[in-house]
Amino acid sequence: MADANNVPASAGGKRIDEATGTSTVGHEWDGIEELDTPMPRWWLWTFYLTIVFAIGYMVVYPAVPLLDRATAGLWGWTSRGELARETKAANDGRAGLLRQIAATPIEQLPGKPELMQAAVAGGRAAFRVNCVQCHGAGAAGVAGLYPNLADDDWLWGGNLVEIERTITHGIRQPGDDQTRTSLMPSFGRDGMLTAAQIDDVVSHVRTLSGKEQPSAASARGAQTFADNCAACHGPAGQGGRPFGAPNLADQIWLYGGSRETIAASIHSAHAGVMPAWGQRLDPVTIKMLAAYVHSLGGGEEFDAAGPR
Repeated sequence: MADANNVPASAGGKRIDEATGTSTVGHEWDGIEELDTPMPRWWLWTFYLTIVFAIGYMVVYPAVPLLDRATAGLWGWTSRGELARETKAANDGRAGLLRQIAATPIEQLPGKPELMQAAVAGGRAAFRVNCVQCHGAGAAGVAGLYPNLADDDWLWGGNLVEIERTITHGIRQPGDDQTRTSLMPSFGRDGMLTAAQIDDVVSHVRTLSGKEQPSAASARGAQTFADNCAACHGPAGQGGRPFGAPNLADQIWLYGGSRETIAASIHSAHAGVMPAWGQRLDPVTIKMLAAYVHSLGGGEEFDAAGPR
């Protein structure tokens, strides 16, 4: 920039810069002036076109906010209307597939890979909406509260039919006469066993799963177990699905496998509750949920004679 003191200003305080031939804006700071360089024509035309485009957009699309709505626009287009159209198209596209899933007995889905894949995908979406709050995003459950659905331990059966039934009727769901129901006595709270007897049973139960070595306490506990627990859990503690009795001889523990947690379970029995989703979800969604849970890794094969 040139020094303004050496060059006379034109009218209005502006002058022509000698080096560039460009007019100045008419003000200076400490002898430094600013050139009034015109914008490139391409930039100006682009700017004007954006103005024209904005005006046109406001005319044809909803754009100007009013008190309780926006201007409708000449074309009558709305994002909600577009969403409704896309949703309808998606639903129409999957309606046929859903009808096929609905018409196929759940135990026959594995024999139809495309339907099974679609059912698992639909069940995954339904699981994220309805089930992750308790079982977690990966269906691993929460120790002491909600079971892990990805392992191979099942209280009521892990084939597609049994999983579907459990989801439909729930666990201890009031008002559903087909709900899964089991009741373990609170042996300590109700005075059925003494603290010493409970301690012996804990020793025996922990030997079943290899957590402790046999001892005099576990031998005493074995007799107490046979008298009070084997009717549901089985003589070897491997569980009883008709009663929802867990397998005590493996390494999977919902409420914990330490001496303290096992003793607490014997003293005051747990009675978890799961909603009967048949009262909330349609049969196809439940069928897809069962297919998804079965696919997590612990699902069992269906056999008319029972799980295998």
